[in-house]
Amino acid sequence: MDRVIYTAAGGAARVLEQQTVLGNNMANLSTTGFREQLSNYRSVPLVAPQGLPTRVATVASTPGSNFEQGVMVETGSPLDMAIAGNGWFAVQTPTGQAYTRGGEFAVSSQGLLVNQQGYPVLSADNAPIEVPERGALTFASDGTITALGAGDNPTDIQVLGQLRLVNPPSAQLLRGDDGLFRTPAGAPPVQQEAGVSVRSGFVEKSNVSAAETMVGLIQNARMFEMQMKIIQDAGTNADKANSILSSNG
Repeated sequence: MDRVIYTAAGGAARVLEQQTVLGNNMANLSTTGFREQLSNYRSVPLVAPQGLPTRVATVASTPGSNFEQGVMVETGSPLDMAIAGNGWFAVQTPTGQAYTRGGEFAVSSQGLLVNQQGYPVLSADNAPIEVPERGALTFASDGTITALGAGDNPTDIQVLGQLRLVNPPSAQLLRGDDGLFRTPAGAPPVQQEAGVSVRSGFVEKSNVSAAETMVGLIQNARMFEMQMKIIQDAGTNADKANSILSSNG
């Protein structure tokens, strides 16, 4: 009976772990630039010393993320940006440089271009981008940033620099707890990628499929109930066995 309980309890724990991942994906359905987190679990046979399989355990794993592009939606906001194709924006976080597909930018109270989490957006020179007071920004497809100050003559347009646009291999990117991606420690520095292009006035939506995620949540709920039913049946069988032994004694 103990083996049945441990097997079922292990399976239920793995289902709950995957349910957490699916729930996080569903919660970020409307998060700009969010990348769906993948989660799998598989059976692992446990083999006795004699070489015969005795029972099956389960192992959960998160092999990575789904890097397919999400739907691009036009917003008309001059500070909204979307990457067309492969590539990432770079932002400066307290723990170092990180990468995101979320292009809902804003200007902070310090006059810096920041993302929705408040992290400074980096230029091709790896520096924060300073925006002139009440300046109107324009972004070219290669990330070049120009600004026109309030009341300035149209011929006085300023070139502020260029967005830092990178395209590291997807296999090297690791998702952080803040939802941003980073390269592993010790990896070569990520270089500016000339082939990355952006579209101003657009944002990229999350690439999570609401229908597929909901189906996964329902399937996991049923699988969890099945594991709990096995544990209940094992307990019932144990009680019946104890009752028979007691009556025979």
